[in-house]
Amino acid sequence: MKITDITLDRLRLELDPPFRAAWDPVPRRHFDATIVRVHTDEGITGIGSGDLMDGFDSYKHLFVGEDPLDITRHVRALETASFHGAPYWPLEAALWDIIGTVHGRPVAELFGNAAKKLPAYASSGELKSPEERVATALKVRQAGFRAMKIRIDRDRVDEGVAAVRAVREELGDDFEIMVDLNQSWRMAGDTAPASDLAKTRKIIARLAELDVFWVEEPLPYADLDGFKRLRAENPGVRIAAGEMHHSVPELLRCLEEDALDIYQMDVVLAIGMHRARTLAELAQLKHRQFTPHSWTNGIGMLANLHVAAGVGAGPYFEFPYDPPGWTPERRDFMLAEPLRVAADGCLEVPDRPGLGVQLDEDAIDRWRVK
Repeated sequence: MKITDITLDRLRLELDPPFRAAWDPVPRRHFDATIVRVHTDEGITGIGSGDLMDGFDSYKHLFVGEDPLDITRHVRALETASFHGAPYWPLEAALWDIIGTVHGRPVAELFGNAAKKLPAYASSGELKSPEERVATALKVRQAGFRAMKIRIDRDRVDEGVAAVRAVREELGDDFEIMVDLNQSWRMAGDTAPASDLAKTRKIIARLAELDVFWVEEPLPYADLDGFKRLRAENPGVRIAAGEMHHSVPELLRCLEEDALDIYQMDVVLAIGMHRARTLAELAQLKHRQFTPHSWTNGIGMLANLHVAAGVGAGPYFEFPYDPPGWTPERRDFMLAEPLRVAADGCLEVPDRPGLGVQLDEDAIDRWRVK
């Protein structure tokens, strides 16, 4: 089998009303997605998505003509291309889609088959008042979720903590709450400094009193000593990070120095499926956890889900969901059916071969950037 072509469908969904993501300097008025299709001489086409694949045409020749099943070779080639360009990990997802299709099995089975489904947590995206956040939390629980993540802005800490407190009081102790401080990396153009260690220590101490399940991305990635200090000072609060960490050696260093409780590498934005599996298994061997970031679209979510289910990730899987601003319909506008959790709050691995992606070609035609 040979790769005959790699094509990209660039899509843009207009957002009206806009989505006010907590980590964005300005509201999002559109949602971009790039669908990668790897075509082969045997008629099998693999599908991936996640990062936008900007500049990939310069590296396409590295893969066309090669056997799509030579995944180790492709991962190494992607690492060299990504070093000089952008993260091209959606291509690896498309290759795994082919591999699963060739073998007639879901990719999660090839990655270890540790779970058929994973408990999901509703990952909020917007900053909301305590009253608004409680209203959303009630919708989240009604949808089947048993956990949710709340964003706190570094300049609106009191409001954020109040939102966490209001949800805890309304939904009780059997509903898990995660908190994301969004301090490890920045969107392009956001030059504001991250919260310093002293301020962050105070925030986490306040959140510990509310029994939050984890605090995510509390410090910039470079502050490894700070991460270790936060873990040591707050033994009842898990520290999570790594969603956009592109460096495998630095993630290995985090593992070696025991800097985190939960590792969150995104397989279509950060380090790819193959490397994420290796790091996830290393984390588990050290009695630490892996639960990937999955804030892209339904295709990127599926790629992360297959790795997570393959290795038995946990304790929860991220499900971007913050109605009415962020819904499965918006997130998965290119799919025939959006991904949804079951009544028990779990996200099931599709039983179709490969990643199990089912595209809506009419939607792709409608939203394709001309």
